[in-house]
Amino acid sequence: MSLIIAYIGKKGCVMTGDKRKIGYFGDKERLDELEKDLYSGNINSDDDFLKRAADLGISIKITDDASKLKIVGNCVRGEVSTKGTFETKRRRIYGTTNGYQVVELLGSETESRKAGEKGIIIFGNNYAKQLAQELIQKKWKASQSLKYMGEVFEDILREVSRKTPTVGSHFDTLIQQPKFNPSEAQRHLNITIDNDIKVLIKFRQDLTEKLVQQNIAIDMANKIIDKGEVGKVVSIDGDMVLVQLNDKTQAMDGNWKQLAGPGQNVLMFTSSDNVKIGDKVIIEDEDLCLKKDKSSLKCDIILCSL
Repeated sequence: MSLIIAYIGKKGCVMTGDKRKIGYFGDKERLDELEKDLYSGNINSDDDFLKRAADLGISIKITDDASKLKIVGNCVRGEVSTKGTFETKRRRIYGTTNGYQVVELLGSETESRKAGEKGIIIFGNNYAKQLAQELIQKKWKASQSLKYMGEVFEDILREVSRKTPTVGSHFDTLIQQPKFNPSEAQRHLNITIDNDIKVLIKFRQDLTEKLVQQNIAIDMANKIIDKGEVGKVVSIDGDMVLVQLNDKTQAMDGNWKQLAGPGQNVLMFTSSDNVKIGDKVIIEDEDLCLKKDKSSLKCDIILCSL
């Protein structure tokens, strides 16, 4: 959900984009029906959109704080994205003086990459693009400054936002105007885009690793022992006792890394003077203690089942 308009020419690049983002929750068939009404122009306002969604039993969340434009090197980058079941589709335009490239990505994999020298590029759904093209034909004056062009683009987005809820009423406008001839522009774009996609790949790798760690944490948290026998005392040295874990228990640190497996020893502390070799160690009512007299034990580990 968005509309981005970019001008690329010998003066530089100016790009304007709205900040709207819409999330959907509900039955897919009814969602398809809602989107059909939305993209055909049958729904003209946010209120109508919310009412139609409610009629179809679709929950929607509308925000107007998404930043779709960014300065990257000596370029302006605009991006629209669609989240699928497994991957995010991204369509990006990178613009600078005398050159632009349109890049389509699935996840972080490049599916297409097309270059041009000058022109006006519009990203958005067909209905919003048609409205924007009609307004550009009425308002456009190529001889004006980039700042003026940005103001015209904002006026166009503002008018489009009054006719479709797919476009919000808050905008960003960015300008870049380095001194590049067409061949210099494409060389700079190639370097900038390659590096930018590498950043995306690294971000996705870090995100995947974080999600894996979160899943591990959830899985291990479900294995934390809150009741039952965990091991036996095998050595005593003052208030320090070594406990040998039984064949169903493992010890983890705070990052869910295994410190000791079944049959291995872990260090615990006690204030009792009645600890004997062979005493059973249990967890009862989530407290770690000796089985025989419920004397409390302390440790800096997390005891989990296998």
